[in-house]
Amino acid sequence: MVHTYSLNGFDIALDVYSGAVHLCDPVSLAAIQLYENGNREQTARQLMAEFPDNPEMTVEAISELLDILDGLKAQGKLYTDDPYSHSRAFLRQDPGLVKALCLHVAHACNLACSYCFAGQGHYRGEAALMPFEVGEKALEFLVEHSGNRRNLEVDFFGGEPLLNWEVVKALVAYGRELERKTGKVFRFTLTTNGMLLDDEVTDFCNREIYNVVLSLDGRPHVHDHYRKDRKGRGSYETVVPKFQRFVQRRGGKEYYIRGTYTRKNLDFLKDILHMADLGFDRLSMEPVVTGPDSPDALSKEDLPGLFSQYEELAREMLARDKQGKGFKFYHYMLDLEHGPCIHKRLAGCGSGTEYLAVTPSGDLYPCHQFVGDKDFRLGNLDQGVTRNSLQADFACNTLYAHPACDGCWAKFYCAGGCAANAYHATGAINGTYNFGCELFKKRMECAIMLAAAREE
Repeated sequence: MVHTYSLNGFDIALDVYSGAVHLCDPVSLAAIQLYENGNREQTARQLMAEFPDNPEMTVEAISELLDILDGLKAQGKLYTDDPYSHSRAFLRQDPGLVKALCLHVAHACNLACSYCFAGQGHYRGEAALMPFEVGEKALEFLVEHSGNRRNLEVDFFGGEPLLNWEVVKALVAYGRELERKTGKVFRFTLTTNGMLLDDEVTDFCNREIYNVVLSLDGRPHVHDHYRKDRKGRGSYETVVPKFQRFVQRRGGKEYYIRGTYTRKNLDFLKDILHMADLGFDRLSMEPVVTGPDSPDALSKEDLPGLFSQYEELAREMLARDKQGKGFKFYHYMLDLEHGPCIHKRLAGCGSGTEYLAVTPSGDLYPCHQFVGDKDFRLGNLDQGVTRNSLQADFACNTLYAHPACDGCWAKFYCAGGCAANAYHATGAINGTYNFGCELFKKRMECAIMLAAAREE
């Protein structure tokens, strides 16, 4: 399978199964398209007809071009077959092996964002803070169920985790103690809206937290439209100076600014560039996922405009690279040389198996987006996973369990997509969230072009 497209002056052919990316001219791009399902004679005739005014379109030149394509095929870089067809029944060998937990240390929030998938932090339940004892048990659970895996990940999440800051600090300290006792290594991350960010939090995070996600939606009027405090006041003027100080003191350690765009800011590129101009160089902007009846909901009619925004973003990033003002955009971070390991490509994100979410009371869910939906409660920290059949459904929810992915050129980049988004859109964790798929494919086209342009 080969995917061909043109973007920003680049003619690109992606060989799906090998991952090889070829930069072409218009003639060679057309030849790659035609030769995939044709023979030499047919391809030559079609090329002559498609480029009648090109004086270089001689029989000899076309034959030489097709020889090159034959050579690439022989090298396994073009027209490759699916080497993973045997993986259609791919299962996780041990669905009980856990490598990461999302600790919901706070089912409470000091903001009231109207688009929040977590119901302003309560997740369909009562406000709650995780006691240290529950978090302690969660870290022990992770160690116990991690098998031979040495590196473990824990994300402090909410709601707003800084509302339970003393417990966060105590759990990090306990994690370091477990490291000394077990030889495991914890990599902690934290997601915050920044309202309670201060010097103490900053210094602690810079010592102990591997990655910090800072929530900012962009321009002041966009951010303040949604991200209001409990008295209805916008939070932009409060959090931006805090984020700037935090990033300045973070040095080279990992962080990123994460925003959400909705139908209210279809020109979200302006928000991304605004955040870059504030001095932030690691950015993410995610489409809102909400019910179709919501005034914030995105629709297929918005897709052409959104595609243009992503394409212009890639062009702007190249321009800023040349000016020495480059920044990273999460969805455009792509390694053309290696990419994700084959296990990750086939198995997906690991929700419900190697990745679990833990509520303040110790209940286990497949991931943070399922928390609060009792149909997806897997068990609890005391008893472990008790709904083995549900976990088996997630273990089977691999790339080749998605029939709609079979003919998709981007499948090895998304690995079947997000189970939660699929479920909320279709009612099945292996369903297809078509709107999200279209956005993802456009982002991948832009990412591939960007990576190729930078290597030129």
